Amino acid sequence: MLEIYNSLTRFKETFKPLHEGHVGMYVCGPTVYGDAHLGHARPAITFDVLYRYLQYLGYKVRYVRNITDVGHLEHDADEGEDKIAKKARLEQLEPMEVVQYYTNRYHRDMAALNVLPPSIEPHASGHIIEQIAFVQKILDRGYAYVANGSVYMDVEKYAKDYPYGKLSGRNLHDIIAETRELDGQSEKKHSYDFALWKKAAPEHIMHWPSPWSEGFPGWHMECSTMGTKYLGEQFDIHGGGLDLIFPHHEAEIAQSCAALGKESVHYWMHNNMITIAGKKMGKSYNNFITLEQFFSGNHPLLSKAFGPMVIRFFILQAHYRSTVDFSSEALEAAEKGLQRLQEAYARLQKIQPSAVSSQPSDLRQRCQEAMDDDLNTPFVIAALFDSVKAINTVWDGKGAISEADLNELREVWKTYAIDILGLRLEETGNGDDSQQKAFHGAIDLLLGIRLQAKQNKDWATSDKIRNELTALGFQIKDTKDGFEWSI
Repeated sequence: MLEIYNSLTRFKETFKPLHEGHVGMYVCGPTVYGDAHLGHARPAITFDVLYRYLQYLGYKVRYVRNITDVGHLEHDADEGEDKIAKKARLEQLEPMEVVQYYTNRYHRDMAALNVLPPSIEPHASGHIIEQIAFVQKILDRGYAYVANGSVYMDVEKYAKDYPYGKLSGRNLHDIIAETRELDGQSEKKHSYDFALWKKAAPEHIMHWPSPWSEGFPGWHMECSTMGTKYLGEQFDIHGGGLDLIFPHHEAEIAQSCAALGKESVHYWMHNNMITIAGKKMGKSYNNFITLEQFFSGNHPLLSKAFGPMVIRFFILQAHYRSTVDFSSEALEAAEKGLQRLQEAYARLQKIQPSAVSSQPSDLRQRCQEAMDDDLNTPFVIAALFDSVKAINTVWDGKGAISEADLNELREVWKTYAIDILGLRLEETGNGDDSQQKAFHGAIDLLLGIRLQAKQNKDWATSDKIRNELTALGFQIKDTKDGFEWSI
């Protein structure tokens, strides 16, 4: 039986992949019945950083992130209307039309956030045959039962042979005490038994034939099935939001042990929640803000539009296992911090080396230690900010840096800020590359005209350009080599 870890504290010391040089990673992806919101962005960015860091360390990573497009019911894991089927019924669309529309929009938002695509992105609806076979294995080993065409996990019987509640820290006695039995109102033996397969009601529009009924798989079944299909019966990392530990991931462990006789996952990793005024952000609470609304500023809780890199930076400023409380003010602070990094990175590319250095740096070591300490992205960012001071000192002519040290500093910034944290430091707006270049070129041209006017002592033209750009929100700084500007 594999040992379960809830994080990768002291990453290099703790992490031991099952196959040398190769890592299998599975992350619970979205249920695609609406636009992605900030709560969806956090796990996507968290595990994107892990994916990037594993590759940086030299591992060949197979990253699987699923799409839930069937079986995720409204009220709980076993009861209610399928969320995608409901959306399809209300909008008079085919369910897969809903799935495709919101999957496309999710991919668009993830690309904007610079989240790398996974190696494999399987859909639950595309693996019905495999899920039926997985359920049959559990039945064959005696840990499930059929009731009126549905199949349920026999949790009490399972718990006699395996430690149910190992991941969440719950035990069956606690679960029984928290669960209210409703006599005669359920086909389950016990209310804490969970569905592996559900018989579809006549009005249910998403269903498939099985040995037990025309129906659909339980929500938990898709991850057990697709994880082991693409990564093997035992694989390295399974990730998702903290709210998935119970019942979803606990049920996955039970299903895998019941079907295979062993746990499938070596390391479990969970990102914490994003909250608004202390309450979890999510569709079920009707307090979410979509990523599209962040990018446009079209929401009453937003003071302005915020670019995708601001959202990414905001999330990375907190450790992935800590809660992040959203506010527009916090995003504005993140925006200013990101601008400081962008300005420093631009200066770093323009600095000229000297014969010797007056600014020794331990930046690489600090960043490496922070990443090895349970992916401590806030410490990486703090180390980068400390190096900003050194960059500005050299830029202002109050320090020096040798060519070797300058190349090292540039390489560390590229490695950790861009390649691992995934920040696009070259960007200052929301346009594409061609728009960015045209925009920068136009501002540089104007400020070049202003510089020429100053040299000609044409103060009226010089002041007019500066004042009008300042009124539009630009910050302009005259330097010994010309000028700098930012928004």
